[in-house]
Amino acid sequence: MISTDERSCPTPTFIESIRSTYDVEQEIDRILTRKMLTRSGPGYVAVPLQNLVKGIERLIRSEIGDKFAIANARWLQGGASKIQAAFELEWDGPDGTTPQVTSMVLRMDPPAGIVETSRMREFQVLQMIERHVPAPTAFWADSTGEYLPQPALICGFVTGVTKPSQRMANVSGVGTNFGSDELRAELGAQFVGHLAKIHTAVPAPDQLTAFDRPELNSSGIIRQINWWRRVWEEDRVEDLPLIDVAANWLISHAPRLDHVSLVHGDYRSGNFLFDEADARITALLDWELAVLGDRHQDLAWATSRYFGHYHEDGETFLASGMLPIEEFFDRYEQASGLPVDPERITYFRIFNEFCSTVHMLATARRVAKHSKTHQDIVVAWISMIGPIVLSQLRDHLEEVMS
Repeated sequence: MISTDERSCPTPTFIESIRSTYDVEQEIDRILTRKMLTRSGPGYVAVPLQNLVKGIERLIRSEIGDKFAIANARWLQGGASKIQAAFELEWDGPDGTTPQVTSMVLRMDPPAGIVETSRMREFQVLQMIERHVPAPTAFWADSTGEYLPQPALICGFVTGVTKPSQRMANVSGVGTNFGSDELRAELGAQFVGHLAKIHTAVPAPDQLTAFDRPELNSSGIIRQINWWRRVWEEDRVEDLPLIDVAANWLISHAPRLDHVSLVHGDYRSGNFLFDEADARITALLDWELAVLGDRHQDLAWATSRYFGHYHEDGETFLASGMLPIEEFFDRYEQASGLPVDPERITYFRIFNEFCSTVHMLATARRVAKHSKTHQDIVVAWISMIGPIVLSQLRDHLEEVMS
């Protein structure tokens, strides 16, 4: 039995025992090991904006030299996992010959977040996917925190809103209501079309080098299951036997990959921006959980009960607040040329609930308890959803195991 104290102040022996138990991707191992090595350090302390700007300057200088200036630096609100700031960069552009002012965003890790992910992976995904769907332009990454207080990346600033401006805000896109059938139809068609493009995009050999690519016909999901089993063992604050039951079921029923897709990992309402004037999606956001794997992971998440709601008719459930689930799947099949397998949808609903339970009842609770993030209140609120997700996980396991 591993004590709570050993998780709070992990020893080298504990860290190595966890690493040797769970086989995960190389970059994920690096990120999770770093988390444990720094866990006993201080909690979140606000970084003065001027100090953050100095770190941004150091990073940019290492990439393009001294010919630039930063203006209008300011904090950005929103997001439960990253510290974000916006600024204008006066420089000669990517080609070094075209003077311009570019709006940019810094995304930096807090001392600990609700999910520990790789800024290098996020950076590489943004570099690849921008040619296929609207996404922020990736400029530079500080994947180890060499220039900034924590690992970070710099990307382009994109205008837009996550919900109609007259609607009430929901935390993290939960139950976003877009208000009108016309807007739902416009956004829904784009939302599905972009997902099809993501899942059929083929990375070049020199892209996504921070990812381990699973083989066709392999049980590629096993390493992802190990990822979240490892996080549970590192972060949990209590025993929950249902987690082991879920992990064992997921491993024993792991489907074989029929197509290797880039999976967004958090594709849903709340994670895209759109222009209210023309109902055009301007950017798909929050790529930090991206993996190479099974498309059904995104399909199950985007159509889950957590991010949708019932239409005003009281009968039709709208996936991510936009489309009925069957219409969502039909449109996806037409756009992607890939089939939607109901059994895999069921499997990945359970997988997603398993991961969410780990996020909420292990990591979020620990991070909020030890004041490790700038969003303690939001993270604590997210942790309170954990029992609801755990109940859904239990119910779905009972259904498939009966």
